[in-house]
Amino acid sequence: MTTLLSRRSFAVGALASAGLGGGLVWRSKASERLEDPTSGRALIFEDNFTRLDWSAWSAGPKPTTSDPGFYGRSAFARDSGEEGFNPYAIVDDPNASDGKALEVAAKYIGRPMKVPNYYGNDLAEFQWISGNLQTAKRDGTVLKGWRRGYFEARMLFPRHPLSWPAFWMMNGRSILRPQTSIEIDVVEHKGWEPTLYGAYLHEWGQPGEHNEGTGVPTPIDMTAGYCRYGVLVTDTECTIYFERQPIVDTKTGMPAVWTINRSAQLDADQDVFWPVLTLALRSDVPYPQPLLPADTLTRMRVDYFRVYA
Repeated sequence: MTTLLSRRSFAVGALASAGLGGGLVWRSKASERLEDPTSGRALIFEDNFTRLDWSAWSAGPKPTTSDPGFYGRSAFARDSGEEGFNPYAIVDDPNASDGKALEVAAKYIGRPMKVPNYYGNDLAEFQWISGNLQTAKRDGTVLKGWRRGYFEARMLFPRHPLSWPAFWMMNGRSILRPQTSIEIDVVEHKGWEPTLYGAYLHEWGQPGEHNEGTGVPTPIDMTAGYCRYGVLVTDTECTIYFERQPIVDTKTGMPAVWTINRSAQLDADQDVFWPVLTLALRSDVPYPQPLLPADTLTRMRVDYFRVYA
């Protein structure tokens, strides 16, 4: 999830060439070991979002020293909000596992803003406030992180002409040493594509930059109800899951099991992955003309975030 958006579209072309008939998940006896990512693993961390635990989560721009940490058309608010608007709330939700959910909103402010280090303060189309939560801080502190395991978020995405919600993982070293970093995008969704999302692996920087990605058609509308999005990280690989079934890499027609080439470096550095839950707005699509009143506020929800190991 960087400011370079063009890479987000390459999976769509691959998906079109493969055809949606390729299916959502890989089903064969050879892949049975992939189809239950929680099997044989214990739940070691869970946030059901009955409250916002600021000892585990940090709000605001993505922790990095390479840029201001903003991307897209919105400014990510700190935990106290920005411009009189706080996008983070715990709400009652009968469809959530325990009746509560984290709600992250995006609101159009529509006037000059004073968000520190935000490039869009004086640009009318960029005068939005939205939310970004992560278990790491800009000073390099990782509040919660894990080297291996199955990571899952149950989320409900909004329908919107600009929305760009996501669940992704970064490695701890990426904060203070961004020249080489590892990014696992478990799900990136566009609010106008209710049955399609993207998943990616990016090992940024040289030597050895490495990118993988696929488009994922879903049999259900992701804006109509909660879905489970997950990634299994092992010693050397990551496997992406939708509803606990492995998705297909459209380039190969096989499960999206991608090699993490910098695994040895992760271990040598005693590095870990930390999660990010984001509601951003895309800047590589036409701005709505006009922006309808109903689209000046949009929300995503997160039922829970879990780690199994």
